[in-house]
Amino acid sequence: MNDRNDQVSDDGQGRLPDHRRLGRELGLFDTDPLMGAGLPYWLPDGAVVRHTLEEYIRDAERRAGYRHVYSPEIGKRELYEISGHWDHYRDDMYPPMRLGAEEAVLRPSLCPHHALIYRSRSRSYRELPLRIAELGTMYRAELSGVLGGLTRVRAIRLNDAHIFCTLDQAVAEARAALELIARAYADLGIEAVRHRLSLPDAGGKYVADPDLWHRATGLLREVLAEAGVAYEEAEGEAAFYGPKIDVQIADPAGRESTLSTVQIDFHQPARFGLQYIGADGAKHRPVMVHRSVVGSVERAVAHLIEAHGGAFPAWLAPVQLVVLPVGEEQVERAVAVVREAVALGLRAELAGPGQGTLGARIRAARLVPYQAVIGAREAGAGLAAVRLRDGRRPGALPVSEVLGRIAERVAARGTALWDRPPGTGHGGPA
Repeated sequence: MNDRNDQVSDDGQGRLPDHRRLGRELGLFDTDPLMGAGLPYWLPDGAVVRHTLEEYIRDAERRAGYRHVYSPEIGKRELYEISGHWDHYRDDMYPPMRLGAEEAVLRPSLCPHHALIYRSRSRSYRELPLRIAELGTMYRAELSGVLGGLTRVRAIRLNDAHIFCTLDQAVAEARAALELIARAYADLGIEAVRHRLSLPDAGGKYVADPDLWHRATGLLREVLAEAGVAYEEAEGEAAFYGPKIDVQIADPAGRESTLSTVQIDFHQPARFGLQYIGADGAKHRPVMVHRSVVGSVERAVAHLIEAHGGAFPAWLAPVQLVVLPVGEEQVERAVAVVREAVALGLRAELAGPGQGTLGARIRAARLVPYQAVIGAREAGAGLAAVRLRDGRRPGALPVSEVLGRIAERVAARGTALWDRPPGTGHGGPA
């Protein structure tokens, strides 16, 4: 049996999962007209999902050699004139704010800030590749007619990173970024429907430098070839400063969107005058690899809600374990089990008899990965009867063993709910 929850095809009423409906039903996020369109707020359970996803990304990046930074969410208009955003992306930016003699803008991108961080001091070739990552907020002046749930918002929490490297390192760094994206998708239980090489078209607002486009496109084709990834080319989908690899996902209705990207950029290093001192003692221009593992956190969570129908992988679930005492006599023991689980770092809750019959409580917790039922026999013997979200029942096991196994699966950050018996290729009860 596959450990992934397969109840996401519809909601029992013939409706495909929709993150806007599910998000509200499950108490993950909501909106208020006084906050404004396209500016959702996160409720406690949704905040857990978001925080856990962000921590996962930070940890994965740290393990891959990235250094994390923080940069301001506002910058002088001049900064975005240098980067090219003001000329090529102005329609999607908020109007400048007058601050004395200066004009400031809510940032539409993190790239210019990271370029300034790079050039804050002299760099040597020995430092390269320098991988800078940030989970930062950027802003886009989306029209109200295109806003929707978490997929089109005006304040975007972006999982962004920029790798400053030599030309010889660029392909390997971009390929490693694709591998990092693939590992994250496996852990999150989502699938890419295709990879796209996004190129300019004749009518768009792009940087006018044919040599730049030719060099960057050739390198990205090399990246895709070395990674063994099939791809399609799409004109008109490039960033204004260069081509990019887009990792495409699809919602339950088959509508595609871009979640992750990898780009090789010669434009901004030149615009910002970025340099490093080479082994020959001379100054050289670095290449800038842009990379986002899950893109916008909002869009990633929207896709996760729909892909799993609210039944998130155990490590990502807002509540990972529900403890259900059969009667009032077992409540004290159940409370102690919840405390043990919380002490292990698990997100555990009690669902006592005051919340309804045992059957009703089990149904109410159907999206929770693990349920531990404690009756008179279990309470007296230090056991818990385990029920998995996918319908399996490993049986009554010692509480310490139950919590240890759950903690192991959560720490593994995969989609499997239970460990697999030796010599089998499927997830059955151990």
